[in-house]
Order: sequence, then structure tokens, then C-alpha cells
Amino acid sequence: MSYGLGVNWIYLPAGLRLFLTLVFALPGALGIATASFLISFFGAFSQDLTTCIGVSLISGFAPYLARFFVMANVPLAADLSDLNMQRLIVCILIYAILSSGLHQWWFAIRGLDDTGSLQHFMVMFVGDIIGTLLLIALIKYGLDLLKKTKRAY
Repeated sequence: MSYGLGVNWIYLPAGLRLFLTLVFALPGALGIATASFLISFFGAFSQDLTTCIGVSLISGFAPYLARFFVMANVPLAADLSDLNMQRLIVCILIYAILSSGLHQWWFAIRGLDDTGSLQHFMVMFVGDIIGTLLLIALIKYGLDLLKKTKRAY
């Protein structure tokens, strides 16, 4: 559900970005940045290499910065075994603020259409939260099911 250039009401890749950086740290961020560059370059932002590089760096390193901040300030095991709903919400909120803010700041600097506004920030923030909640909750549920299945044997 696209609202504008790079802005969506529900953005499932936000959840994947957060999950990959929580699990794989820097290699996850580098993989996301690389994939985001390719998607941007061959997609909506292909007209400008500088814009593609900025979008890809923000896409990869906003969740990594959120991971760094969360790991430094919230007691969370490196294997995420103690990731509960409260800690998950903290991770999601920090990530959504960083990602939305940095993307909209970059879009404003690059002068892309009417992006970079507070309204676009809010839509992207909400979209990142909803997408991340949906995907991370599904992954956590799947991991919990795997743990229960292993205990049964």
C-alpha cells in the first residue's frame, strides 16, 4: 500500500531488515544495504546513483544502529532467546524512528517530489511499525513452535 515514493502504509521488508540485523548484525546490515542498492538502482530511484547509495545505506544501517542502541541499553541475549513482546516493541520503535527519520531526511536533501515531510515521516513510521510487527511476530511465533517441537522429542 504505497503512499508516496519510498513510503508505504504497511512495509513488510522493515520487519525483515530488523530481524536480519538483530540476528546477523553487521553482515546482515551489509547484505540489506547491497540488496537495497540493487532494488533502488533498478527500480524507483534509478535516475540518480547518489540517491540509490543513500537509500541503501539508510536501509541497511538504520536497523543496525537500532540494534546497537537496543543491545547497549536493553538487556537482550545475543541469540534473542529472551526476546519478549516488551523488548520487541522497544526494538521496533527505535528502528522505525531511525529508519523513517533518516529516509525522510535523505529524501528532503535529495529534493525527491514531496517526500521529506512530516506527513511522509508519519506514514513511513506507521508502515515500518506495522510491517515489522507482522513479520517479526510471525518469525518469533515460528521459532517458539520449533522450540516446543524439539522439547516434545
